[in-house]
Amino acid sequence: MTTQANAATLTAGTEQKAKLGLGTIWQKYGTLGILIVLVLISSALSPQYFLTRDNLVQVLLQSSVMTLLACGVFFTILIAGIDLSVGSMLALTGMVSAQLMVAGMPFWLAILLGGVLLGAMLGAINGLLVNVTQLHPFIITLGTMAIYRGLTLIISDARSVFGFDPRFSDIVAGHILGVPVPVLIAVVVSGFLYFLARFTKLGRNIYALGGNAQAAWFSGINIKLHTLMVFIISGVCAGVAGVVTVARTGAAEPNAGTGFETFAIASAIIGGTSFFGGRGAVTGVVVGGLIIGVINNILNIMNVQSYYQQIVMGALIIGAVTADKLFGRKK
Repeated sequence: MTTQANAATLTAGTEQKAKLGLGTIWQKYGTLGILIVLVLISSALSPQYFLTRDNLVQVLLQSSVMTLLACGVFFTILIAGIDLSVGSMLALTGMVSAQLMVAGMPFWLAILLGGVLLGAMLGAINGLLVNVTQLHPFIITLGTMAIYRGLTLIISDARSVFGFDPRFSDIVAGHILGVPVPVLIAVVVSGFLYFLARFTKLGRNIYALGGNAQAAWFSGINIKLHTLMVFIISGVCAGVAGVVTVARTGAAEPNAGTGFETFAIASAIIGGTSFFGGRGAVTGVVVGGLIIGVINNILNIMNVQSYYQQIVMGALIIGAVTADKLFGRKK
């Protein structure tokens, strides 16, 4: 009987080690492996066009806005929350920035006030509502998603806004040494957030809060303050994405960013961020954004309707969360 028990224990231990090993491999190389496989498949499907310089630049350009949104959403997921309002914040900040420029405000000031500052304020509202009501961020941001979209439609009268300073688009949507400025903005923002998450006290506290909120509280971490901070970060990223979107399109659209929250969440989750909090990296989110960009690009090249792209995104989210649950390390 004892021998059988020992054998069962050894078998269980071996299975657990194997699971942990798969989990480690998934966390370290899973996202990069998915990107490599997608690039190989895309190259095979479109050998004459996909790997051209112009198309690869286009992939990076298309991924830039999604990466900005995903980096913000990443921090909210890191504390086992979520932000469904990023698409609506993108639209509202872009609309306000455009209206300020049309009213005669210098474009750089409109970017700061209508994009960055307003984005921070909208994110702060999300964080304050979560702290005050003690409701899950899913409920709060589902509500503010509708509120922010409604405000965008009201202040714009459901019309596009254009006719602002052409230097705005020339600078924000231009090129530097052949590299699109939106791509450079995404690189700078993601680089800063990577440093923030990995090498600052704020970042370490956010990871601790997501890993175990009760233990973080006993350690003296101000949970409400850090919850507020992650939503402010998400709001600022959405504000920057709103400004970039207006610069790229040359107009502020009241329906801009509709559905973008799905792609942003997909980028974060596919990038290895645990939906259960406390685990993930900005670098993985960036790779996740590239995966989304490659998928959208090859489907466009193959003339596949956008409806199917949404199906692919939904399937990838389910697959990534399932993989994290099966192979992820237990907290």
